[in-house]
Amino acid sequence: MASLSKAGAALTALREDLVGDVFAPGDPGYDEARTVFNAMIDRRPAVIAQCVDETDVVRAVRFGRDLDLPIAVRGGGHSVAGSALNDGGLVVDLRHMRAVGVDPATEAVRIAGGATMSDLDRACEPHGLATTGGRASTTGVGGFVLGGGSGWLDRWCGLAVDNLLGVELVTADGSKVHASADENPELFWALHGGGGNFGIATALTLKLHEMPEFSIALLLYLPEHGPEVARTYRDLIAVAPDEASGGVIYLTGPPEEFCPPQLQGTLLCGALLTYAGPEADMRKLAEPLLALPHEAEIVGAMPYADVQCMLDDPPGMRNCWSAEYLTGAPDDFLDVFCSRARSMPVPTGSIHVLFPLGGAISAGPHEYPVPYRDAPWAVHPFAMWEDPSDDERVVQWVRDVRTDAQPWSTGAVYLNFIGDEGTERVVAGLGPENARRLAEVKREFDPDNVFRFNHNIRPA
Repeated sequence: MASLSKAGAALTALREDLVGDVFAPGDPGYDEARTVFNAMIDRRPAVIAQCVDETDVVRAVRFGRDLDLPIAVRGGGHSVAGSALNDGGLVVDLRHMRAVGVDPATEAVRIAGGATMSDLDRACEPHGLATTGGRASTTGVGGFVLGGGSGWLDRWCGLAVDNLLGVELVTADGSKVHASADENPELFWALHGGGGNFGIATALTLKLHEMPEFSIALLLYLPEHGPEVARTYRDLIAVAPDEASGGVIYLTGPPEEFCPPQLQGTLLCGALLTYAGPEADMRKLAEPLLALPHEAEIVGAMPYADVQCMLDDPPGMRNCWSAEYLTGAPDDFLDVFCSRARSMPVPTGSIHVLFPLGGAISAGPHEYPVPYRDAPWAVHPFAMWEDPSDDERVVQWVRDVRTDAQPWSTGAVYLNFIGDEGTERVVAGLGPENARRLAEVKREFDPDNVFRFNHNIRPA
């Protein structure tokens, strides 16, 4: 660690050189700048550098290396483990780098490293184009894509990394590097699931798909109908086209006009059918779900960017998530899944979700470090609550969901869906052989493991 005099002089120089803002403890705005999505995370970086362009990122990285500071990278700040922050180190904050440029002629989009899903979706929508994005509009695009990228369009468009055309990186020594199929191809491979281990993504280029229409059916049922709803949804997806996705979702009845007042704040079972196509086709597919007795519905065409906001999470909540990827969803698993919903903390913002995979996910390129793509289903306990006194029981509920799923688990996992669950889970999210190959790439581009506030890959 540098001497206090050297650190002070370097910080003064950074404040002068950086186009963006620099925050240190005691500065006005520091506490706001260090607040992330998960309210359980309370860390105090020594310096937060809010970069506005790639040159700012280079300056910030070189500042951190010169002072031997740990470096965390903040995009959307949605990591449940709080990877966007550290204690006593440097945070390279990309939130001011949000430009999105759509090229309709080539059906591609260039996204700056701090852009959110909403920035991406809103920019693409006027052109009738879209690509796989996360299921919350406030998620950062960079971390989402580099971690693999699962969303409502993945059965149709593939995982986000299947649509990745290029990445612009600032590496651990402050160098600018471009990775694509033709340039630094081994690094490009590593960025298909290896996350932020290899540098700071200042821009990503993604392939787009024509999607002039999007429609959904969201139905709410009393929880006692859950097993029938889950079976109906499973059987529907088994014969559905790749354009269909969604999930079975246990949730607290929302304080929304479409939800009957007497059910708001109570446990409900929901079925969400998303469809990358016209309403008429979606309605025909949804007939078995509509035929079941339900308490509320939203059925019709809806802009994709609006659907992306439907599960947006309120700020300031405490969070704990995890996931298991499954060999299937037989009746005995569905019974366990529905039974576990009875202990879900309600009323909270928690949801208990069963997602379908398959389609373009399983048909996609298998050479990338995303070993979960062959699983047909995933269960995702996503717990959110306000009262710290509830921490123990809510975290235990998430663990119980994982335990329930073990008899059907493939062992693989999407790392963006989990927090800090240890080295073995990181390897499970990459695949053992992939993990060894990724460690070689890490050694080349980050031999000192500077970028370690993530699902970390240690240099070989």
